Amino acid sequence: MTILDEINNNKRREVAAAKEKISLEDLKKSPFFGRKTNSLKAALRTPGASGIIAEFKTKSPSKGMINENAEVTEVTSGYVAAGVSGLSVLTDRNYFGGSFENLAKARFTNPKTPILRKDFMLDPYQVYEAKAHGADLILLIAASLSKDEMLKLTELAKELELEVLVEVHTEEEIEKLNPMVDLVGVNNRNLKTFEVDVETSIRLGKLLPEDMIRISESGLSSIDNIQYLRANGYEGFLMGENFMKTENPAQACADFISKLKA
Repeated sequence: MTILDEINNNKRREVAAAKEKISLEDLKKSPFFGRKTNSLKAALRTPGASGIIAEFKTKSPSKGMINENAEVTEVTSGYVAAGVSGLSVLTDRNYFGGSFENLAKARFTNPKTPILRKDFMLDPYQVYEAKAHGADLILLIAASLSKDEMLKLTELAKELELEVLVEVHTEEEIEKLNPMVDLVGVNNRNLKTFEVDVETSIRLGKLLPEDMIRISESGLSSIDNIQYLRANGYEGFLMGENFMKTENPAQACADFISKLKA
């Protein structure tokens, strides 16, 4: 069993328990449910956009605890002030130290910034959760879903006016894409071995539809990385650990974007 299999099995148990506690009707009563969502697609294609999607996460399965003292309001508001194009907030607690509380706090603090709910999405109930807690878009991991499952979750997301970012890391997973997908993220980290190779983005990027917005994920740590990927058609760059491992993630992000624009 891979770490991804383990996470997905645990997630199914979590979702089943959540359904027992909070009904869909209760989720729909959230004050966030009626809000107009922000578009990450539009943000990434705004002239002069940094393209950086900065992530708030305190731990990961591969690295363990990254930053247990980080506070989501302080960090995400600092990211936005630094000039990010979007935010990513982990909501998986067991493996990534995330929470819905963090997502909601990031939403309250940054009302006009696109926010991705970063989690392992397997069930339609989770799409309603994302909307109810203030997300603007969801992540669908191709390795975790069949083509039909991805289509159904994408259709529901669009009904709820959420954008969809699909994550792929092999050629075969690209076949699962459907025309309603808004953005494709190429994960440079192999989800089975957790090894990282930025060349994965270059290789798979050439196989994606020409007009598709490309986002590179994992292992990005240098200005050279971003410039190299941008020259190869990438418009978004998901970065978390590079900032979160520092004492001041927001300042690290600001310094990085300043150098990038220079």
